[in-house]
Amino acid sequence: MTVVALLSVAPVTEESMADEVAKAVEALEEYDVGYETNPMGTVIEADSTDELFAAAQAAHEAVDGDRVSTVLKIDDKRTRDTAASEKVEAVEEALGRPASSDR
Repeated sequence: MTVVALLSVAPVTEESMADEVAKAVEALEEYDVGYETNPMGTVIEADSTDELFAAAQAAHEAVDGDRVSTVLKIDDKRTRDTAASEKVEAVEEALGRPASSDR
C-alpha cells in the first residue's frame, strides 16, 4: 500500500512562518516517510496510514503558536503501490511536456 498526502502546517500569524514551517518539516525526519516541500505544503509518502498520521501529528505539534492551522489531504491507494512522482509523470505524459512553465 502507498499513502500519498499533502500536508500544510502553519501558525496563524502575520509574521514570517518560515521558522515554524521548518520545525514541522524537521519533525518528519523521525518517521519512516518520504517528503518534499513545495511553496504550498509538503507532499508525504508512507507505507501506512498509521505512519502518515503519526508524522502529520508530529509536524502539527512541532509548530509553536497560540493557533496552528493544519490541512491534510490523503490519497490512500489500497490495492497497489504508486509513488507521488508517478502521478506527476502521468500528467506530463498526457501533456507531452513537463508540468511546469518557464515563468
